[in-house]
Amino acid sequence: MARRTKAEAAETKEALLDAAEQVFLEVGVTRASLEQISRCAGLTRGALYWHFRNKEDLFRAMINRVSIPFQELISGLDDPTLADRPLDAIRLACHAGARQLDTPRHRRVHGILLHHCERTSSFDPMSIKDEFVCETHHTLLQHFREAYSKGQLREDLTPELATDIFHYSLSGMFWEWLRAPEAFSLSQRGPVLIDKLIDMMRRSSPQ
Repeated sequence: MARRTKAEAAETKEALLDAAEQVFLEVGVTRASLEQISRCAGLTRGALYWHFRNKEDLFRAMINRVSIPFQELISGLDDPTLADRPLDAIRLACHAGARQLDTPRHRRVHGILLHHCERTSSFDPMSIKDEFVCETHHTLLQHFREAYSKGQLREDLTPELATDIFHYSLSGMFWEWLRAPEAFSLSQRGPVLIDKLIDMMRRSSPQ
């Protein structure tokens, strides 16, 4: 058999990830089998095992395809003055994240994480989600600590409390959007909430 080109291999991998999204949504992560996923993609199990070791490996790749590490959002901001304005760095990074998350694929994958995952003794899909949550929380805390050290955070807020308030507020908005995405646009309403949260946390007279 002729060796597949890189483009063909990439196309096959994308087809398997698309099929995994569909099957996980239909039957749940725990009940989904690799046979179902390969059939849905119109491929053999051999093709699936060429790209993924097991269901956990496939699940992680599906999450990685839509993950937006918060540190990458921060790093992608093209404004050198933000080093002195950590609250604005958080605000603008979250604006970018809201725009990127407002897609059908992100709704599907995060819907799977919220509603179609069960822990088992051999596979805990939520632990993979928790890795990304921890990364976001850690990066937020770093920037709130920087804002605190620069006298830009309200006097009655510690960096830890500010991080929790901000993180759980955005998580609640995101969950409501996933529950009823037709109710509002995340890319439109998200920045409004983000701006208001940051304004409420900002010290009125920066030192």
